[in-house]
Amino acid sequence: MIDSLLLQLMLVGFLGVGSQWIAWRFRLPAIVVMSIAGLLAGPVLGLMNPEQDFGELYKPIISLAVAVILFEGSLNLDMKEVKGLGRPVFRIVTFGAFLSWILGSLAAHYVAGLSWAVAFTIGGLFIVTGPTVILPLLRQAKLKPRPAKILKWEGIIVDPIGALLAVFAFEIILFLTNNDPSTLLMFFAASAFAVFLGWVCGKGVGWMFETGYIPEFLKSPAVFAVVIACFTIADEIMHETGLLSVTAMGMTLANMHISSIADMRHFKENISLLLISTIFVMLTASLTVDTLVEIFNIQIIGFVALMLFIVRPLSIFLSTMGTDLSKSEKLLVGWIAPRGIVALTVASYFASVLLEEGFEDASILISLTFALVFTTVVAHGFSIGWLAKKLGLSMEGPPGVLIAGGSAFTTGLAKTLEELKIPVLLTDSSWQRLSRARSRGIESYHGEILSEQTEYYLDMTPYEYLVAATELDSYNALVCTTFVPEFGRNNSFQLSLSNKEGDDLEDLVHTIGGRVLFEEGASWEELNARVENGYVFRKTTITEQYTFQDYMKNMDQHAMLLFSKRASGKVEFFTPEMEYKAENGDVIVSLMPPSKEFEKIQEKLEGQRKDKENQKKS
Repeated sequence: MIDSLLLQLMLVGFLGVGSQWIAWRFRLPAIVVMSIAGLLAGPVLGLMNPEQDFGELYKPIISLAVAVILFEGSLNLDMKEVKGLGRPVFRIVTFGAFLSWILGSLAAHYVAGLSWAVAFTIGGLFIVTGPTVILPLLRQAKLKPRPAKILKWEGIIVDPIGALLAVFAFEIILFLTNNDPSTLLMFFAASAFAVFLGWVCGKGVGWMFETGYIPEFLKSPAVFAVVIACFTIADEIMHETGLLSVTAMGMTLANMHISSIADMRHFKENISLLLISTIFVMLTASLTVDTLVEIFNIQIIGFVALMLFIVRPLSIFLSTMGTDLSKSEKLLVGWIAPRGIVALTVASYFASVLLEEGFEDASILISLTFALVFTTVVAHGFSIGWLAKKLGLSMEGPPGVLIAGGSAFTTGLAKTLEELKIPVLLTDSSWQRLSRARSRGIESYHGEILSEQTEYYLDMTPYEYLVAATELDSYNALVCTTFVPEFGRNNSFQLSLSNKEGDDLEDLVHTIGGRVLFEEGASWEELNARVENGYVFRKTTITEQYTFQDYMKNMDQHAMLLFSKRASGKVEFFTPEMEYKAENGDVIVSLMPPSKEFEKIQEKLEGQRKDKENQKKS
């Protein structure tokens, strides 16, 4: 056991972030890796037990972290996004949640052997999925927009509802036990107050941002301070209503469409990711060996199986009858329902209060909850990608390229990518500049890529690379800087700056925008001039007989290397600072000078043009 709390905090952070990296590197479900890391550090190796070591600070730390995570998730609940999905989402979070509560409670009573009181309390809690587990799965699986949005909205909205249902069931127990109606009235009053408090906090923060009462450097700290205050005030009045309050606050801010909130989104996402990583490790590391052994109880196994294969699918199918969801979408949504941090934290709370009220069967709640959490995390984490692909709801395929700026060069580049079976989308705010792409059958999007509306109408899931290739250097840099959080610095590219005489732009290239494409001096003007003068996009496959060294030796001195498509399907754009290399099976694409036949035709056409001009003059 590590005695130093500082060392334990270091280890928790290292395991959390390290788990996220391992999950990204080997394409594994992050929550599964985090759970395993926590179990190894806690009950298996005995390095730590955060619940014991942190003492009274443990639960407040977990609660505040969950509040921040839920608030960050609710900031994505813009009503514009749910356009066309309003009915299915509403049915799932109301009728579907109610069915899941009833069916889950019946399973807890008849299969897990819990008393009715404990069964209905824990049954309400088990309807939750939550952003802590759903959002990482959605990032991993690359679902199509419709099922992804449904799962996201359900997870974030039902998270506080599930906790409140558990509180409501507990208050019903107290009412039936003590015959005191004030407990129920207090519950409804506290819930209404929590929603009102969240709305007031959201409106207040939004108004202060819009009127400039908070300086830019204080906006992020101010938001987090208000979130913590909002959660704490509501939670002190009645346990778990704080989750409802921060959800209401996040949704209020999301639908005010304040630019400052959008600017902070990536910072808040980073904080949320860090919290998810560390809190999940802390929770699993706090489990005991006895809790893990109890998981293999036949009643618990039977209950978990019922929740996975009967309760969830049945509640989704019944609640979405009459909606426009396809059978495939119902199957996917009916299967994916991983439980996470909220289920573990709230179950721990109710286990203690129910035991205090004399319900001895509540002693198995922690084991029961962890069994459901770990099983659903593993089962859904490893199956979501496979199932989505089988049902045709996955965006899986070779990584695509998003190109900003319509021109002769980008049209040729997009067509070449398309011929190599690489998904490509050409965007421009000018209908005229997209005319070449439309005439050649290239997929295009007419609209301003930096506009807020683009986020709702353009699905960027299939694209892993961004190429900003307009004639404006500053605009290219702005596009790359804006989308670096989505695509990453290594996958964001822009054309070489048009370095006019007297401009000192050397430092600008390295500090803002994306990575500079191709060779030095490959500006918009230069590339388009070459295409207009007959340069062609040439594809060459590297083989054992014709190696990359042979290719470089025979390449025309005026040719320009553009990109390579690896045998794995990955695209690698050539940049001035990279070391050029290619292996067997790679396809090299370059911009080559026109052939001699083409030059002869051009000379002939130029001669005819001059003859016509001379005839007019004479």
